[in-house]
Amino acid sequence: MKIGVFIPIGSRGWLISTTSPKTMPSFDLNRTVVQRAEHYGLDFALSMIKLRGYTGPSEYWVHNLESFTLMAGIAAVTRRIQLFASVAVLTMPPPLVARMAVTIDSIAPGRFGVNIVTGWQPKEYQQMGLWPGDAHFARRYDYVSEYVQIMQELWTKGRSDLKGDFFQMDDCLLSPQPSGHIPIVGAGQSDRGMRFVAEYGDYNFVGAPGLNAPQAPRAVLDRVGAAVAATGRDVGALLLLMIIADETDEAAFAKWDHYKAGTDLEALQWQATQAGADSKAQEGSTASNLMSVIQDPQPTGIFKLIGSYASIARMLDEIATLPGLKGVMLTFDDFIIGMEQFGEHIQPLMKSRQGSGVTE
Repeated sequence: MKIGVFIPIGSRGWLISTTSPKTMPSFDLNRTVVQRAEHYGLDFALSMIKLRGYTGPSEYWVHNLESFTLMAGIAAVTRRIQLFASVAVLTMPPPLVARMAVTIDSIAPGRFGVNIVTGWQPKEYQQMGLWPGDAHFARRYDYVSEYVQIMQELWTKGRSDLKGDFFQMDDCLLSPQPSGHIPIVGAGQSDRGMRFVAEYGDYNFVGAPGLNAPQAPRAVLDRVGAAVAATGRDVGALLLLMIIADETDEAAFAKWDHYKAGTDLEALQWQATQAGADSKAQEGSTASNLMSVIQDPQPTGIFKLIGSYASIARMLDEIATLPGLKGVMLTFDDFIIGMEQFGEHIQPLMKSRQGSGVTE
């Protein structure tokens, strides 16, 4: 089972709480997290792209770095780990992103990939005059299908003349080509989103509800599998989850209770309002999942494993047996402490990660 880390490029990480660690993004923080992940034998690191944070006292995602420039810096100070940067497709044309990817591939040959972000939060783009209107919700996967086709043509052939509904290439050229295949990842949660990743991607990052329920992701993994089966391509599912660990189950749940006590309701309402702009969002889609969090307020809707090191290792081993799963992408309540806990205490207990570990 592959294991990666969803690095803290935005403030507060992935806990919408005033009592969670007040993570502030910096190159030093993210470099340290990725270098320690590499040290412990993790397979990949991914940075998101977020262009506007939430209102509310926690300042959730109010402070953010930019994904491609961050990963270019990290590429230069790592040696083995796979790196993924995220592109907000409404902000940059595909030939430019293709060239940026080739540039980072020249820094870290064979270790770079691109995560496609279609956009669910209108205010991110409205603030820059880039929001194409709510019609984007219905056509965004048609848009990114053309977007990715152009990048893949440039990477493999050095030229694109694609004439589509959204893009008109006119003998568009790219040179040099990358050292090898540049993987595409997405986070398709709706049926249409999953079909896009199945047709054009290499990995689909998915989420699931639940706390300490290793079998809970089965339903979403089955949906990914069905979408992939229709294409005949080899596309892997990677599950996003949060680890909150300590020496005992009781100590770990005490942390969670502390974070819940500081749940930022104003920020959750902002999230629900923004996600609600997609009035036709399918149940189970990203927008639908973000809206539903306000119904049972808690500091994160991410699938969670909370407990002792042994408990989390056992649950991760059970998750590793789920059909269709290629790996997991980890977040932590405190990224520096959490990475050390995982590398020193959790991973060594995992049967599914035997042979992984310190690489230097």
